[in-house]
Amino acid sequence: MNAEDVAGACMSLAGSAEDYPFGPQTAVYKVGGKMFALLGEDADPPRVSLKLPPDEVVALQAEHPGTVLPGYHLNKRHWVTVLLDGVLDEEELRALILQSYDLVVAGLPKRLRPVPDAP
Repeated sequence: MNAEDVAGACMSLAGSAEDYPFGPQTAVYKVGGKMFALLGEDADPPRVSLKLPPDEVVALQAEHPGTVLPGYHLNKRHWVTVLLDGVLDEEELRALILQSYDLVVAGLPKRLRPVPDAP
C-alpha cells in the first residue's frame, strides 16, 4: 500500500475525519475526535502510525523488525509506526488500520460512536 491507499482506507471507515493539526505533511485520521492513524506522507518511505493493544505492539515489532517501529512521538506501549515499504501486504495493513479504528471506537462514549452505513 502507498500513502494514498492508506488515506483511502482510513477515510472509508464510518465517522472518519481527516485533519492536519501538525502541519501539511502529516494527515491525522480521527473518529469521535480521537486519533486512530497518523500518516506521514512526505517521509521516505511514507509511514503510518496506528494504535494497537500492547501485546500486539510487541508481537508486530518482533515479527517485522525495521518495518514496524515504536510509535514516533507517541506512547510506545500503544502505538506503532509502520513503514510503507512493501514488507506488510495490503490485507495485513488494512487489518491493522481497522484494528486501530475499532480500538479507538470501543473507547468512545456510546453517543460519539459512529453508526455504520447500512448495506
